[in-house]
Amino acid sequence: MNEVQPIRDPEKIENMKQILLQHSYRDWFLFVMGINTGLRISDLLQLQVKDVLNKTHVTIREKKTDKTKRFRINTELQEHISKYARGKGPDDYLYRSKRSNEPIQRVQAYKILKDAAKEAGIEDLGTHTLRKTFGYHFYKRTKDVALLQDIFNHSAPSITLRYIGINQDIIDQALDDFSL
Repeated sequence: MNEVQPIRDPEKIENMKQILLQHSYRDWFLFVMGINTGLRISDLLQLQVKDVLNKTHVTIREKKTDKTKRFRINTELQEHISKYARGKGPDDYLYRSKRSNEPIQRVQAYKILKDAAKEAGIEDLGTHTLRKTFGYHFYKRTKDVALLQDIFNHSAPSITLRYIGINQDIIDQALDDFSL
């Protein structure tokens, strides 16, 4: 199994959005919410309309760690949520299955993302790609590994840098310039 990577290229992110939007508004929204919050897919899939609509912050209990996490919903994402939630009830899951009132499963989310990535020419994509993409671009913009470490609840900055692929970028660049 290959290690998944963040989507580093902003153009590829936009391409992914367009492909997903052509397929399904729900699938597009899953991607947009994931890359803008840094939540794990297991936490994203459990969100209900009442958890996010008309809120500036959302508090969840992380499925993996069982820790409480509070995260900010930026203004643009609040607008997307308002538009997406139109016609949905407060107890509706954001990413409801087309066959039931339950949320889609992790495997289905993976298939959705993988199919769109293939069409967009993106390799090494998995469900963690959304979280890693958030982290990669957050770090590139802020250069604040300590804050990102806190957001991701990692135990060390080195873990965070490795997780978002920064270490690999540094290694790749060093090897590109290395010749004997």
